[in-house]
Amino acid sequence: MSCNENITSRRLLQAFMQFKKIDWHSRTIAGYKPSEIRMLFCIKNSALKVSEISHHLHVTSPTVTQLVKKLENDGLVKRCIDTKDRRAVWVHLTPKGTEIVKNAEEMMFSSFQGLITFLGEDDSNQLAELLTKVFQYYLEEERYKDANGDIS
Repeated sequence: MSCNENITSRRLLQAFMQFKKIDWHSRTIAGYKPSEIRMLFCIKNSALKVSEISHHLHVTSPTVTQLVKKLENDGLVKRCIDTKDRRAVWVHLTPKGTEIVKNAEEMMFSSFQGLITFLGEDDSNQLAELLTKVFQYYLEEERYKDANGDIS
């Protein structure tokens, strides 16, 4: 590895680590944790079973069940037993849950609009393109690791 590659690697690492410093992933929206908001977004367009939510969010079913209980107590989601399979439970948004999702979307879009204003349209488009490439790189790297049994 050349000296320039090492410097670039360090700069990228530092850039990514800065996001941890701003505690981006633990900010609440309308008083709800990011995990709760993600679940609301997951069922925004249609009711899902706990197992489907678990799959979409990449968490265990017991974790989803806890989230559902909390959000149900807050009146944001409702559980309905499947009429054909009484073991299956569908989770869907209530009107209050839909309102929270709408508010969360508005807050996120407003935040990104602020970023676009700060960076400018061209840099914002370039950033979106680069982040998509970063995602693709790590997605392919994970597939490579999975295919080769790599667990490092």
